[in-house]
Amino acid sequence: MPADLKKNPELSPEDRERIAQSGIDMISMGTKCGVYFQMNQEVVQAACHEEGIEVLSIGDALKKYPYLEKYIWNLVPKDKDEYTRYVAEVQEPKGYVIIARKGTSNILPIQACLYLGREQIQHVHNIIIAEEGAELHIISGCASGRHVGRGGAHYGISEFYVGKNAKISFTMIHTWGEEIDVFPRSAARVEENGVFLSNYVCMQPVHKIQMYPTAQLVGKNAVARFSSIVIGYPGSLLDLGSRAILAAPGTSAELITRAITRGGTIISRGHIRGETEGTRGHLECKGLILKDGTIYAIPEIEGVVVGTELSHEAAVGKIAREEIEYLMARGLDEETATATIIRGFLDVKIEGLPPALQKQIDTAVDAAEKGF
Repeated sequence: MPADLKKNPELSPEDRERIAQSGIDMISMGTKCGVYFQMNQEVVQAACHEEGIEVLSIGDALKKYPYLEKYIWNLVPKDKDEYTRYVAEVQEPKGYVIIARKGTSNILPIQACLYLGREQIQHVHNIIIAEEGAELHIISGCASGRHVGRGGAHYGISEFYVGKNAKISFTMIHTWGEEIDVFPRSAARVEENGVFLSNYVCMQPVHKIQMYPTAQLVGKNAVARFSSIVIGYPGSLLDLGSRAILAAPGTSAELITRAITRGGTIISRGHIRGETEGTRGHLECKGLILKDGTIYAIPEIEGVVVGTELSHEAAVGKIAREEIEYLMARGLDEETATATIIRGFLDVKIEGLPPALQKQIDTAVDAAEKGF
């Protein structure tokens, strides 16, 4: 990263640690092939050294490639709600555009950090494009600083375009503050044989998160997988979910959630719609109540034609005493036995995810364990 960022007085050691917990390495380029860093509404850095892949601010991207106008507000409507309208009315949009040209791929991920420092509201509009045969891996770390007070908010619009035989894996790790409200609005369009992997991790306290990303599988044999790992703390409301539209033959989707409440409220939504025959979808939500809180599991499967196969599974409960006693009988104390069970519950291995991104998820889970 540039020297002015490493020495920036806004970034205290505590803030740097929070950014690191979001999966972002601020110093070493050896852990990433590209980077986007936005502090409040200032684009600090946007760069990529991988041939065939570009990372640009949305302002620079629109100047360089006017055709990108047709990708903006194409999947997420401007008038979807008050948050999209707010972002749409901004005269100078912020956020990033990432383009993987035909046939290109990155082994190391692109790291995108959206950092809310002293300002009360941060807004971004992101466009991610994987052209035919391209493979693109992104980790997005979102964090707020110690200076942000009550009423801080983040509005994020993200539109993903997965071309024919292309793949995008997008892992978002949130490390917001206890007073921050977060409203991501995301949608993806997946063409023939395309793969879209969306992974969400929120292990730290936050005031409110509301998100419901949608994947439209419009090409034959397209695939979407959503995986979420979340913890709800006292005073938190996490209204989360994902949606997949199976609109072409051979398309499939999997929506998996692991949720733990330590006193907060978690709403886990999921919706799979089978619109044509030869499609498959599965929705699964498992919740664990550690302290009195609330978990709502709201699975929806909607089949409108013969030949679509959809299923769902939802379960909410507590740690079984016999499981703890089983581990204690093998030499673990009660605290370690409980932590081991929780770690196993959260240990979700995501098919098709590069080792570097899986490691980031595992690190976030490990960091959260220290709080139990």
